Amino acid sequence: MRLIAVLIAGLAAPALTSTPTPPPRQAVAEIADAIEQNYFDPGVAGHVASALRAEAAAGRYDGQSPAQLATTLSTRLVTVDRHFHVAWRPPAATTPAARQAPPAYGPEEQDRRSGYGFRQVSILSGNIGYIALDSFAPIDFAQTGWPSRATADAALQLVRHTDGVIIDLRDNGGGDPSMVGYLASAFVGPDRDIYNVFHGRQMTASERPATPYSGPRLAMPLYILISGRTGSAAESFAYTLQAAHRATIIGEPSAGAANPGGSVDLPGGYSLFVSRLTPINPLTHANWETLGVKPDRGVMPADALDTAHVAALEAVIPTIPAAERIDAERALEAAKAMRTAHAPVSMTGYVGQYGPTRIVQAGDGLQAVREHRPPVTLGWIGGDTFFPLAQPSTRYRFDKAANGRFGRLVVSFVDGGSMEFDRTATP
Repeated sequence: MRLIAVLIAGLAAPALTSTPTPPPRQAVAEIADAIEQNYFDPGVAGHVASALRAEAAAGRYDGQSPAQLATTLSTRLVTVDRHFHVAWRPPAATTPAARQAPPAYGPEEQDRRSGYGFRQVSILSGNIGYIALDSFAPIDFAQTGWPSRATADAALQLVRHTDGVIIDLRDNGGGDPSMVGYLASAFVGPDRDIYNVFHGRQMTASERPATPYSGPRLAMPLYILISGRTGSAAESFAYTLQAAHRATIIGEPSAGAANPGGSVDLPGGYSLFVSRLTPINPLTHANWETLGVKPDRGVMPADALDTAHVAALEAVIPTIPAAERIDAERALEAAKAMRTAHAPVSMTGYVGQYGPTRIVQAGDGLQAVREHRPPVTLGWIGGDTFFPLAQPSTRYRFDKAANGRFGRLVVSFVDGGSMEFDRTATP
């Protein structure tokens, strides 16, 4: 949660010097001090710090290299708070100005080169919108044309006329609360009190966006995909909309990292990421720390998208005008077939030339090949009917001739049109 991290960065951080790496007991003492001074809950901070000092005094960390110690402490502390992390890198003997200079390839450059987290935006079959987010980039609402907000607006505009939306957070480890609030505001009314408020020793901050999304879709079916990789700000987005009864969460429980913070740089190359705030949701009066976000429909992450796609189609078909419904109905039929149907053991009976189209066997399935065009891979619906994987609303039906062999290919389209081709040659 970068914006909050920026706001609270540097609190109680000691001035850096190019000192040698301290021995383990001293390093643990300095890390314990940093926890005691910065962790949002003073009571927990004091208990953890005291325990670390006692463990160090008992020799638990003696003999470990700096890198080993950082790993050991991270493993030890993550049981207290999922955001705790200790890192070490060799201290650089550079000037203070050089140490304070921003990296050439920093967060802003990374955001820009990664599409501000929007890895994929597309329309799935049956007119279901799909947004895959790898991270939540920060938004400065005081700046017009802020690039991450413009990117979010473009993504939301692309799916604006879809019948439902799937937001994929399975590979999203977190980011900034400003984007969390802005995207959430695209699906709830501006007056709803759903946004988490972060509480710390010295400040509070809300995820409510300074400028909400214009024209939210209040009734559009919304599905959010999560996994054990989903963390921090990504969990906040899922948790917020689940608590508001505005989204169905599909996948497996998320990482359980609720409390944002920032890094404290320590002498000798160590740094500690410590949580300085904790979120409280106005609807649940709690958060997802350690527990994670619990899915409404628990499935393996690899199956989450297909599950959500079927669920979305089943939800929206009754709401679609009758004249347009065939597209979604065929998409649902194809999506279900891909999950449950088992193609015939032998495909050889379908293989042959049907007018300009040649049907060939490819692995365990079929492809339709026409000259100067890419091959079309076919999925099996049932009986002697197939569909193009890339165009699930189209149907390929094979009809048998009087001799019992397949003698005709009928290709039917969602608009009611069709083409028929007699079989002109066999393999």
